[in-house]
Amino acid sequence: MTVRTRFAPSPTGYLHVGGARTALFSWLYARKHGGRFVLRIEDTDLERSTQESVNAILEGMTWLGLEYDEGPFFQTHRFERYNQVIDALLEKGLAYRCDCSRERLEELRERQMSAKVKPRYDGFCRHREIDPKQPHVIRFRNPDTGAVVFDDLVRGRISVANAELDDLIIRRSDGAPTYNLTVVVDDADMNITQVIRGDDHINNTPRQINLLNALGLKVPEYAHLPMILGDDGARLSKRHGAVSVMQYMEEGFLPEALLNYLVRLGWSHGDQEIFSLDEMVELFELSEVNKAPSAFNTDKLLWINQHYIKADDPKRVARLLSPHMGKLGIDPAQGPDLVKVVEAQRERASTLVELARISAFYYRDFESFDEKAAKKAFKAAALAPLQLVRSRLAELECWNREDIHGVIDATVKTLEVGFGKVAMPVRVAVTGGSPSPDLDLTMEMIGREACLRRIDKAIDYIQKHS
Repeated sequence: MTVRTRFAPSPTGYLHVGGARTALFSWLYARKHGGRFVLRIEDTDLERSTQESVNAILEGMTWLGLEYDEGPFFQTHRFERYNQVIDALLEKGLAYRCDCSRERLEELRERQMSAKVKPRYDGFCRHREIDPKQPHVIRFRNPDTGAVVFDDLVRGRISVANAELDDLIIRRSDGAPTYNLTVVVDDADMNITQVIRGDDHINNTPRQINLLNALGLKVPEYAHLPMILGDDGARLSKRHGAVSVMQYMEEGFLPEALLNYLVRLGWSHGDQEIFSLDEMVELFELSEVNKAPSAFNTDKLLWINQHYIKADDPKRVARLLSPHMGKLGIDPAQGPDLVKVVEAQRERASTLVELARISAFYYRDFESFDEKAAKKAFKAAALAPLQLVRSRLAELECWNREDIHGVIDATVKTLEVGFGKVAMPVRVAVTGGSPSPDLDLTMEMIGREACLRRIDKAIDYIQKHS
């Protein structure tokens, strides 16, 4: 049988980190086994589901490169199918109508809690005749005896007594089918062979297996992934910062860096840290997924992102960097080749946002010098080196790094001072104190006019502050 996995998010918000990891693991499993990866949008929560959230999910999947083979399928387009299944269960006596009031259910719960009994519906309406025209819900008649036993691909064998389960609602009073019913029908109709999802769904699995058995449908294999914790050990949430996939894009992360980090949240292959997508597909095994929760470490993600910024094709990095330059009000076409800037600066940045910020000086003058850098570099003794360098740079016929380096060397020899006595004030003068590569290369890329203008600004600064 062809392997078929699915990712089935609810469009009630953005695509978050936990969902992205589930999608990645499902995608990897399908790719490894020559299978199909299905995208399903579980939008039956009509009050909270939005088109904006659907778009955010699709955008996040596209950015990550997790292409789906089928879909997206929308549950709101399948209500007729769900109602057919519910009606069939009613006819077979495997479901029944229930008109228990909210007050009765709350009173039942309170009595059970007082008696220290697990709260569950007591089956009061199982054998009652209820007028279909009156407000009611439909409940699935769960087996009373026996147990649900399944072999989770991550957690191993799990057994739950049917006495622990109640008769869950499968259609609400407004006629809308519920999650546990729709997911069962969809997984069966779409021939899903492995259901890979977060462990927050593990309590639903026995109920869904009972529904599948009642419908005479094949039960897929299940794999429940451990939760993701924040840096502080609490469950990952909005208060931990960027948890939306597209927010990571906005903050200057590369998609392959986030994928590489996500695959290591709960799965490992020896001590290897960096994986290409092909390596992930080749090496990934659900049996090697940890059972314990994984802690999200932002510093580790930054380290991986920096690796990819340094290792990737500079042309691609430049293409990804360009919109971040635009957000700073910089047109990369009005200045040095952005690819050369990437090659010069990428060792110094962990994100594209940081790379854009520390590279802005190549394209525009800065408002002021970095205070600490200026205090160290712009002492009174720096005035003469800056003035001499400035006059010699203005006389250069060709503006290239070799001739610029020659000017600095000649100034060092003329003034009989150490190289740093000349190079340090010149570097702060032309960069404002931003991190930069070799001084001559930096100045070549900035250009003659900007360098002379900034050195004049540094000379004026020293004269005013000394």
